[in-house]
Amino acid sequence: MLKTAVLISGRGSNLQALIDAARQPDYPAEILCVISNVPDAQGLEHARKANIPAVIINHRDFKTRQNFEEALDAKLDEYGVQLVCMAGFMRLLTPWFVTRWRDRLINIHPSRLPEFPGLNTHKRVLEAGAKSSGCTVHFVRAEMDHGPIILQAEVPVLAGDTEETLATRVLEAEHRIYPEAVRMIAEGRVNIMDERVFITDAVALAKSKAAP
Repeated sequence: MLKTAVLISGRGSNLQALIDAARQPDYPAEILCVISNVPDAQGLEHARKANIPAVIINHRDFKTRQNFEEALDAKLDEYGVQLVCMAGFMRLLTPWFVTRWRDRLINIHPSRLPEFPGLNTHKRVLEAGAKSSGCTVHFVRAEMDHGPIILQAEVPVLAGDTEETLATRVLEAEHRIYPEAVRMIAEGRVNIMDERVFITDAVALAKSKAAP
């Protein structure tokens, strides 16, 4: 079982998708803790209802960004975490933390990166007249919304879409691909070469493990 932690700052809908996936008997990952930098984040209640430790590390309690990240790093080490999943975690991480957790830190973004990085994604998609949008699960690098892409989903932009209607459909896609990306990592099917992700077919991997 891959030992994971989920970082949140808000309502935690992707956290709930990961919790639901982890409840399945064949799912190869478990959530050891949920950590929020916002004390009253709604997502903490999802963790409590699932009997997962809900940890608050308020960034406002620290003098510097790195002091906060050192406390976050210590808590992740305390739980023996192997993979960190950012799910609406609204803090830019320093190169120190990203390097410390390189290739063990993933994020989900509501567009098909490298298109539309940053905030206000759905508004910018509509203003650009794009015919489709989507979401991306990627390994985190120091530059915001950059890093090797693990999975993406495409979502059409429909006539009459608003930011809210588009966001709703994109979020549904996020809830599908984030647990799947974690599953593939846990199964050892995700490899990074030259900052690109290569995914091994599950059947081929099973055959290679069974070979003498």
